[in-house]
Amino acid sequence: MGIRRKWLGLAVTSVGLSLATGCMSPPPEAEARLASLQAEEEQMDTVLDNVEERLLGNQAMLQTWEELGRRHQQVSELHCATANAHLAGLMKHYEKMEEKGRMLKRRRGSVAAVDPVLTSGKAPRISNN
Repeated sequence: MGIRRKWLGLAVTSVGLSLATGCMSPPPEAEARLASLQAEEEQMDTVLDNVEERLLGNQAMLQTWEELGRRHQQVSELHCATANAHLAGLMKHYEKMEEKGRMLKRRRGSVAAVDPVLTSGKAPRISNN
């Protein structure tokens, strides 16, 4: 019995090795199935390449929009700072002009009270009597 088991084990091992090394040819259906699987693999690779390309393009577009958003924020901050300084200068100028206008009104008021010619717009009558 020991010898039979050795021969049986040797036979199974040799058949297994011959199948593993490719001594047997595959059936024709397996070749057709392999060809269809390879064609399907190529189609899937093409589809996945397209999807990958679109995703990379969208990612690049997203990064561009994020960069534009950051730049817009910086420009807005700079504009606000500049506009505040400009408006403060304008307000200072207008306050100075208002003060100047008030000073001119005071001068005109004091001159008008002293000189009646300036207030009426007519020269005073000089009589010969």
